[in-house]
Amino acid sequence: MNVIETIKGVRSLRPELGKLALVPTMGALHAGHVSLMTLARQHAERVAVSIFVNPMQFGPREDFSKYPRPIEADLKKCEQAGVDLVFLPGVDEMYLPGAADVAIDLPQLSNQLEGKHRNGHFKGVCQIVAKLFNILTPDVAIFGQKDFQQLRILEAMATALDFPTRIVKGPTLREKDGLAMSSRNVYLSAEERERALAISRALFMAKGEFDAGVRQAIRLTATLRNTLLDSQRGRVQLLVDYVAAVDAQTLLPADLITAPTVLAIAARVGNTRLIDNVVVTP
Repeated sequence: MNVIETIKGVRSLRPELGKLALVPTMGALHAGHVSLMTLARQHAERVAVSIFVNPMQFGPREDFSKYPRPIEADLKKCEQAGVDLVFLPGVDEMYLPGAADVAIDLPQLSNQLEGKHRNGHFKGVCQIVAKLFNILTPDVAIFGQKDFQQLRILEAMATALDFPTRIVKGPTLREKDGLAMSSRNVYLSAEERERALAISRALFMAKGEFDAGVRQAIRLTATLRNTLLDSQRGRVQLLVDYVAAVDAQTLLPADLITAPTVLAIAARVGNTRLIDNVVVTP
């Protein structure tokens, strides 16, 4: 496995790799990331993983400085997964000091859901992914469905800017208790983790109603909110940023569900902000 820290080094090696699938990450890798590496192998002869905690997608009150960075463990997971190349740049390598700021904005897709609560987040996401696409020129890039809005925005960006990279989505992996795997789960205390289960419980209950024939989005979002705020369990489970039912293509609020629709939740458990979703299809 090649571990390269410079853009020049990656570009020098790239011609030797042939068809390449890229899994962009911010490190703190878990089984969900490994599943994306496995999926990547199904789409290309070689697999690259980028590990870069991108400061441009963290807001001023978010956890950039505290974000976990277990690099040795991450590299071991990559090696065990058969990854061919790990791109491990520093901040100054990716953002040259003094370089002009660049903004890639897709406001029709980014101004709702996470965009309302994390100002500038998706500009940072698009900027770093566009840079990775230019540096590694992957044939395929793999992104997890747990960050559905990010996935949809990057699909649209690749189309709008004519990147030849094909975007492939990987399914959300969950713990045995239903909690969506996330690098931020390490922040949760045992008691907070128990409360966080309200997120997946709410999504599964709403999906169950959809499977039973409910098509009114307002009824499904009411189920999401009521389950998250279930006071019968002795206390408010968590602080809800949003619950939503949005069209899977436009990310606009759904009314009567007649097309693939994302049921989405963002909530804070203690100091930890978690997101999750399920997609329902008539």
